[in-house]
Order: sequence, then structure tokens, then C-alpha cells
Amino acid sequence: MLTLAPGWELQVERGPDWLFVRIYNPEPENSEIPDLANSIWTLMHQHLTHRVVLELDGIGLLRSELIGELLRLHRRICQQGGLMRLCGLSAENRRILETCGLAGRLPIYECRRDAVLGRPSKPR
Repeated sequence: MLTLAPGWELQVERGPDWLFVRIYNPEPENSEIPDLANSIWTLMHQHLTHRVVLELDGIGLLRSELIGELLRLHRRICQQGGLMRLCGLSAENRRILETCGLAGRLPIYECRRDAVLGRPSKPR
């Protein structure tokens, strides 16, 4: 586990052609959002990959600051010709992204395998 800030941890795994990052923040209302976009970008460079799957089943409610970090990271990865995919979103967090009009902008998948294979996610 890699600790970014109090209450924020990353579990990082390397797979063929992909980096898998599980984000843990069970109590988002009690902690300040770290510079997540730059931290994950740095990890991608360290692992020499331009594809990342962010596993979000370890977070509580998506707050606007975290959504902003995800959008910033997504834009940066896309500008460099890479791929970022999300998986493990709770039904509530999926609704938050849909309400913000971001469900189509951020690629969402049910699980890591579907994200790697590019299988579209079906709403829960």
C-alpha cells in the first residue's frame, strides 16, 4: 500500500500492458483530497505504461474534488495517447457521475477484467 495523505491509500499492481490502482478512502468527508492525478501519473511513468484501470470500490461517496482529479488525470492520459478506465463504482457513485453528465466521458466498467477487455458496463 502506498499512502498519499491521511485517509488516502493506493494499492498498485502491474499487469501486462496495464497498471491497476485501487484507491482507498472509506471516509472522504473526513480527509482532504491529495494530488491524486499527479500521483497516479507518476506511478504510470514509473511502471512504463500508458494504460491504467482505477478500481474505485474502496472509496466512499464521490466528491466534486475527487471527480475533478479523475477528469484531470483522464485528460492528461488521453493527450498522451493512453487509456484510463474506471471500475468498481458503487451504484450511488455511478449515479453521481451520470447526474454530472460524466458517465459518458469517463469510461466505466463493472470489474477489472471488463475494463481491460473494453466490455461496456451495464448499469446496476
